[in-house]
Amino acid sequence: MTTTTTRTANHSKTLHLIHIAMFAALMAIGANISSFLIIGGVPITLQTFFAILAGLLLGSRMGAFSMVVYAFIGLAGVPVFAGFSGGMDTLISPTFGFILSFVLIALVSGWIANKFPTRIGFVMAALAGLVVNYVFGTNWMYAAYKLWFAAPEGFTYQMAWAWMAVPLPKDLILSVLAGLFGFRLRPIIQKFK
Repeated sequence: MTTTTTRTANHSKTLHLIHIAMFAALMAIGANISSFLIIGGVPITLQTFFAILAGLLLGSRMGAFSMVVYAFIGLAGVPVFAGFSGGMDTLISPTFGFILSFVLIALVSGWIANKFPTRIGFVMAALAGLVVNYVFGTNWMYAAYKLWFAAPEGFTYQMAWAWMAVPLPKDLILSVLAGLFGFRLRPIIQKFK
């Protein structure tokens, strides 16, 4: 292996680590940018937007890995989750399913964007990521409230989904924007891979 090849390989690995760290940091910022706005049991954040962008810009594998890094940082006790929370007790939180869904969002949106590398493909990838977020996170939240967390009085499956109706318009708009931004920015990111 030549010196140039070694330097290029090291440069590429360094950029991958920087991209992963950057999206973990963006998730922490997005989690707490509106940390005091909570509707029902659901904090209103920008995490879905950044999880989608991670998948679109870094690809499914690296995007998902950046979300795993974010989750582990929070579980280690650093207050990077919504409401400046963190720690192992988050595992039993009703909203922990949304944190897990971020890994799936990046996987799904990155995979679809790779299969359909058009503007429409990226927007569809972003919307698919949003669906994954809502389905996985809301079902986890419902199960948590029913099985191990104290549910609010009269809590039903419909109530869980009603809580999700509040951030839905914001998330739909941000998902479409993430798809459009991702389509425009991906060639720039790919140039440095």
